Amino acid sequence: MDAIIVITTFAVIFLGELPDKTMFASLVLSTRGRPALVWLGAAAAFAIHVVIAVSVGITLFRVLPHRILDAAVCLMFAAGAALAAHEALAERRVKPAGSQRAANPVGTPARIVATAFTVVFLAEWGDLTQILTANLAARYHAPLAVSAGAVLGLWAVCALAVVGGSSLVRWVDVKIVRIVTAVVLGVLAVVTGWLAMA
Repeated sequence: MDAIIVITTFAVIFLGELPDKTMFASLVLSTRGRPALVWLGAAAAFAIHVVIAVSVGITLFRVLPHRILDAAVCLMFAAGAALAAHEALAERRVKPAGSQRAANPVGTPARIVATAFTVVFLAEWGDLTQILTANLAARYHAPLAVSAGAVLGLWAVCALAVVGGSSLVRWVDVKIVRIVTAVVLGVLAVVTGWLAMA
């Protein structure tokens, strides 16, 4: 397994997911149930989405000719950069509901895990990080390294959300995170486009 691909994937997915709706969903869920249980349910949903995204990326690699695949990945990175930039420009500082944890967790442990799994699983369909994971799998042709980096990135953001998410939202400007994400994706789009023309 290539450590550089794992680290690169981790960084891209971590930045892409940090200001994402599923981070805020995990944060809100952790105010109503035990954070460890919320993380467990969300982590399982993220792992399934990574498997799906990597499978799509690898399938595209096998089906499409090299130049067409690189061009498609370039366009997807560019679209991701545009989406992140658009969200940064439209960003409003919205305080997530329930900054204090509820005194009594809602539901049984199994129900808390199932709720977190369902919310994150549904919210991640077509999400920027799912598309990025498929792109990285298609680009690097290294399903295990991309899967490891993506899962670790998603799990790290989820852990931040359930443990210290309310503090993180107060101190980190989501707009800046989105701008950094847009720049990183833009650079990836340029590099992939250059490789497609080479």
